[in-house]
Amino acid sequence: MIRKVFSLPHDFHLLIIDDGSPDGTNLIVKELMNTYPERLFMEERAGKQGLGTAYIHGFKWAIARHYDYIFEMDADFSHNPDDLLKLRQACIDGADAAIGSRYSNGVNVVNWPMSRVLMSYFASVYVRFITGIDVRDSTAGFMCYKRKVLETVRLDKIKFVGYAFQIEMKYTSIKHGFKLVEVPIIFTDRTAGTSKMSTGIFKEAFFGVIQMKINSIFRKYPEG
Repeated sequence: MIRKVFSLPHDFHLLIIDDGSPDGTNLIVKELMNTYPERLFMEERAGKQGLGTAYIHGFKWAIARHYDYIFEMDADFSHNPDDLLKLRQACIDGADAAIGSRYSNGVNVVNWPMSRVLMSYFASVYVRFITGIDVRDSTAGFMCYKRKVLETVRLDKIKFVGYAFQIEMKYTSIKHGFKLVEVPIIFTDRTAGTSKMSTGIFKEAFFGVIQMKINSIFRKYPEG
């Protein structure tokens, strides 16, 4: 994955967030950091602190280093690194944030069981119904943000730590007046490892979206 990103025709930098992975991820990354000095970085954290906190940690790291375009993506090739270029171009062309969307142009998911496809698709339908935002893939975890979006969104106020984190980030960005654009991608499920989806994560998203909408009624969102 690291080698593929660095083979792209653009000078991407890559930050790996490692929450104590037992598979030797940190050792592999440290070795490759010698091959890609000043381009490959790693932040190691003790224990599993949640997906959302890992993203926020990475966002703050990137903001502090003044990157203009800040991406998030999975490292298991379910997100195609070639699509990084498309997301970046969408932001260059005027979007404040670009979403690598599985559902903006039909259903573009490979190797998922139908039950998982339906749950994911109708989760986004549910989010649109409750929140009113016009985003077809609100749970997408493949994103490009302009730095000003992440500087405006109060990251410490983001409550969700599971997959609902993705929903909250998109909803909050839109409430601040930012323009989000969906870029069609093909999502291919991982061939190794297992998903972190659980009943608890699903419940957080289902009930949390309602609470998020209610809370937004009493909150001011300064224009970005």
